[in-house]
Amino acid sequence: MQKKKAVFFDIDGTLWNSDNRIPKSAQTAIRKLRRNGHLAFLCSGRCRSYIQDPELLSLGFDGIVSGCGTMIEYGGETVFYHRIEPELAKYTVKTVRRYGFRPILEGREYLYMDESEFGQDFYGRKLKAEAGERLLSISDEWGRWEISKLSCATENADRETCFEALSPYYDFMIHNEAVVEIVPKGFHKGTGIEAVCRLLGMDLSDTIAVGDSANDLGMMQTAGTAVAMGNGSDAAKKAADYVTSSLEQDGIWNACSHLGLLE
Repeated sequence: MQKKKAVFFDIDGTLWNSDNRIPKSAQTAIRKLRRNGHLAFLCSGRCRSYIQDPELLSLGFDGIVSGCGTMIEYGGETVFYHRIEPELAKYTVKTVRRYGFRPILEGREYLYMDESEFGQDFYGRKLKAEAGERLLSISDEWGRWEISKLSCATENADRETCFEALSPYYDFMIHNEAVVEIVPKGFHKGTGIEAVCRLLGMDLSDTIAVGDSANDLGMMQTAGTAVAMGNGSDAAKKAADYVTSSLEQDGIWNACSHLGLLE
């Protein structure tokens, strides 16, 4: 058996598709690599309140890096959480709205969204269906939010001016012209991997990051080995040491097999 590795898996577009379906081959690969003595972590841009799916969690991950590195769990315990201070949170919401953004606020217990901004939006409907009672109103909870990051719809918004106003406090992960994640400065999935390595006394060279999109670049550039999904973005593939097949074509299994984790 090869040296113990810690494998960090993105969720959306990597472990499951837009219908939240996890291929059986991916489930089998994760369970097998753990039986072989390796560690498996979720490493997601989703905040912890939005990582609740029973099938996903039943795979038995050793830990979870959520909210783009702003929260870390290991062995069922929270070992780190970075909260955006309430006054900064209020300033941020006012600022993004001033420039035409529609925000979704993300925390470890709840997400916050205003129906008036997302009621007819596909993602808004998806969020309502999946988050259930964990989804609250921004307006009704004004200033009482407990959040670590936010995501924004930015169609027809003045993004550059908004970014300039918020740049002292945040980094921006641009997915496309319509979606951006706003994360406290200095945090990304890679900083989460670094924190896990410090906690476990592991070397970064013994880590593997598997992802597909813009917010995975931090972890792909940090980990010892970077894997991009075949269905991933061009940027993710460019950052990868190895490009596996697509999610639907046993991408996780093939990547784990290629890296010797299933032997």
